[in-house]
Amino acid sequence: MRKKIEPGASEKASVVAVKPPKAPKAPREKASTLAEEVQETLADLIVSGALKPGARLDEAALAARFQISRTPLREAFKGLAGSGLVEMRGQRGAFVAVISLPVLIEMFQIMSVMEGLCAKHAARRATAVQRAQLREIHDRLTEVLSSDHEQFYEVNREFHDALYAASNTTYLAEQTRALRRRVSIYRRHVTFQPGRMAATIGEHLAIIDAIERFDAEAAFATAADHVNLLQDDMVDLIAAISANHSDNT
Repeated sequence: MRKKIEPGASEKASVVAVKPPKAPKAPREKASTLAEEVQETLADLIVSGALKPGARLDEAALAARFQISRTPLREAFKGLAGSGLVEMRGQRGAFVAVISLPVLIEMFQIMSVMEGLCAKHAARRATAVQRAQLREIHDRLTEVLSSDHEQFYEVNREFHDALYAASNTTYLAEQTRALRRRVSIYRRHVTFQPGRMAATIGEHLAIIDAIERFDAEAAFATAADHVNLLQDDMVDLIAAISANHSDNT
């Protein structure tokens, strides 16, 4: 993270500029870039679960942490609100977004279709290198199944990223990644539910087998089934998150 520009440096730039009217643009461009960096950092913290759903984003604490003024921080909040990761609650400030149960179920249903489409396209379009990469990542995922939950989640994420890439699409892959990121914290909790990681191994293998057989319909079905969650499972998930983070709501 770049440190905030000191006022003295900005004033000096105004003196030496050949065209004084354009001098103020440099700090503004730098502030925008800084806001984007802060936005990306906060997004990573939200997606990883370090900032929990419902948590208040304390402007003063975050400004001190990143050694920046509140202006780029507020710009970052607006960007995060636009992507759905943050909620702006008027005078109360910014909070990590909480997704309601009905909306979350809809989002997972939509994701199941989108990932199914990615797998369907991968069965038709994936290169030999991309198919081999899916198999290699799957082998690594199997190796970490019983050793490290966090590592399992990261390799699992790598598998899905590789699946989106293997679809060789542009808009579909972008939107699938964006939706996955939006529900990432909830999907992480699902992954760590008893028996889910072991089931993931078999489900991924079915996806790979369908892609390697160039069976587009089977690839769609297996990938969609992998993402689909029963309503009871989702209720249990929300209840667990609410219990763990009730102090932040």
